[in-house]
Amino acid sequence: MLRIRPTWQAHARRGAGVIAIGALVATATAAGAGATTVRPLSPGTGPVVATADGAVGGKTAGAMNEFLGIPYAAPPVGPLRWRPPQPPAPWPGVRGATQFAPHCPQPPSPFGVASTSENCLYLSIFAPAGSSGRHLPVMVWVHGGSLLVGESDDYNPAGLVRRGVIVVTVNYRLGALGFLAHPALASQPGGASGNYGLMDQQAALRWVQRNIGRFGGNPRNVTLFGESAGGLSVLAQLASTGARGLFSRAIAESGAYDLTQAPLATAEAAGEAFATTVGCASQTAACLRSLPVTTIVDNEDFGGYTPDIDGTVLTQSIGTALASGQFNRVPVINGTNHDEWRLFVALSQLPPQNGPPVTAANYQAMIASTLGVPAAAAAVIAAQYPLSAYSSPSVALGAVGTDAIFACPALTADQSLSKYVPTYAYEFNDENAPEVSLPPLGFPYGAAHAAEIQYLFSLSNVAYPGVLSPPQQQLAATMKKYWTNVARQGFPSSATGPPWPGFDSTSQRMLSLIPPQPQLESDFAAEHHCAFWAG
Repeated sequence: MLRIRPTWQAHARRGAGVIAIGALVATATAAGAGATTVRPLSPGTGPVVATADGAVGGKTAGAMNEFLGIPYAAPPVGPLRWRPPQPPAPWPGVRGATQFAPHCPQPPSPFGVASTSENCLYLSIFAPAGSSGRHLPVMVWVHGGSLLVGESDDYNPAGLVRRGVIVVTVNYRLGALGFLAHPALASQPGGASGNYGLMDQQAALRWVQRNIGRFGGNPRNVTLFGESAGGLSVLAQLASTGARGLFSRAIAESGAYDLTQAPLATAEAAGEAFATTVGCASQTAACLRSLPVTTIVDNEDFGGYTPDIDGTVLTQSIGTALASGQFNRVPVINGTNHDEWRLFVALSQLPPQNGPPVTAANYQAMIASTLGVPAAAAAVIAAQYPLSAYSSPSVALGAVGTDAIFACPALTADQSLSKYVPTYAYEFNDENAPEVSLPPLGFPYGAAHAAEIQYLFSLSNVAYPGVLSPPQQQLAATMKKYWTNVARQGFPSSATGPPWPGFDSTSQRMLSLIPPQPQLESDFAAEHHCAFWAG
């Protein structure tokens, strides 16, 4: 049979990137630029916590205390651009923490607000009111967005916090500023470069280790969780020795799409091409660090970014680390959505790309473009996914992309992880989940990429806010219990849902997240043609 391992860049540059940001981004506009200053508060105006760097004054929202925009690293500007994150400068008095700080530079998109502020390494803490001294479980959220767009302040975790956990949301460097590799940026000749965004995530986790106890959290019980590029980041941190001991559970949502990373030499060659494009033919760090941020953002790869094997943060590909057991061994939830790729089929047809709809006539060409395969291979795939088996050509192409890029790699990750650690696999299967980022099109979105997030968080900055039906609300409540219970005790359980069995390669049992009540499933591999893709 046929085996295909599409990389992020391969299908992104062919017009169907994993988050397909290239279809909808334009020249970045300035938003949130400018340095954030300390905003002193008067005593008694809100909850105040003394961190290792200085006191922060938050606010109370119902039964939740919020501490917003706390710096966990120095602004990565000037000589600190494209360097590992450095500690923040301490401050006197009480720093106001009642507003979100700027998020990292990015172009506008349906998945993030444009920004040109490099002063963006901030985190926010959401804790139950009166949590001081309670040693509560901590959940650190890494947002998605192709490692190109997105911001932490879109995710309100009040529904999780009500279940007795502290949630921390994190900004980290994105795009070229977060993931450009270039030999001139190495700390020493022949040294590593790139992966600055992953370094930021580790710096935030170290900040949590030092400080979260002051907010009532338990630094020995930290769950790292994220979706899409955030889920990939979670898997990358599992594989990174630099993250060892910084978290004790992990949840990766739709993050297994890129288990094979490029070697440093390949990533640095791409960085040298970028330098030439932006006018740094000298290929020097000084030239790159002197570039206007708008020049960097305007010339990024709008298809998205991926980590590289830099030899420091990542010494091997994520998939290799998971398969060999050379990763940070903690309990893991890993999952995917039943119709991931339908979101990207839609993106290719929306402005500004305005691509043609998928038809019987162009179906094989669309497969070839999506996966970056020759016409002969596309014909073999089309025979495995005949149009007669689907309600429309768009839905058929969605199944191809879902299975090849998300579902079967997720199964591979489950099989690897479960050899070494307790692993809990899921498939999100709500075919009527609201689509909050894109407008309606002529085919159903189904359980599309990112559809499950609204069942865990209250979302802001979405173009089409959805309302969950009573059965969907019941599923959302059960999912929150599963997620917070794995954070609390290392395994998911819920009094309102069925027991969630550990995954093993023989039975391949996982949980189908479907309203109103999750169900067990064991036919995931057959449903997604994984034997075909594995060959």
